[in-house]
Amino acid sequence: MELKDFKQRNIAPGYIFFEGEKAPENGWQAFKKVVRRTLKGELFVGLWIVLREMIRFDIHTIQYPAEKMEMSPRYRAIHRLLRLFESGSERCIGCGLCEKICISNCIRMDTHIDEKSRKMVSEYSINFGRCIFCGYCAEVCPELAIVHGVEYENASEQRAHFGLKEDMLTPLDTFRANEQKEFPGFGALSDNADEAVKQTPLAY
Repeated sequence: MELKDFKQRNIAPGYIFFEGEKAPENGWQAFKKVVRRTLKGELFVGLWIVLREMIRFDIHTIQYPAEKMEMSPRYRAIHRLLRLFESGSERCIGCGLCEKICISNCIRMDTHIDEKSRKMVSEYSINFGRCIFCGYCAEVCPELAIVHGVEYENASEQRAHFGLKEDMLTPLDTFRANEQKEFPGFGALSDNADEAVKQTPLAY
């Protein structure tokens, strides 16, 4: 092939040339063009749709923020840290996998060894200004400690909006009232979990 073959772009089979609408040559043709475009049926169809929506009384508008839309349990919003079903202790074991897999580098974790030689999480924070809510941290967690909740209101006056461990961890009073919602995915509790789970002697 030669260079002229590449410059000629309209050589494909079935190529249709569009000449477009001819420009009006005088004022009378311009007036007829305006009238023809104005009196088309699409204009009145659009006006009828607007009028029909204005007089409807069954409008499904949510009065935000007084009313909020119920989100799906798989919606990836603000993170939550869950507690153990048996003892109410924190599920997080401080393995650091969520911090390592975070592609936006927004998770920070600080651990220490307690008096019983167990690793404990002392500080845990997520920078929601950098988080892209990909869900990798929840997928890689071996203890199902971190999940995505349905709280999507994360507006802040500062660019670096941090979610601290105390804000994301399930409160004890909420847990004791059996209001901790489990993620309905792989590894979650079944419907008959109360009958299958027994209290262990270790308060881990």
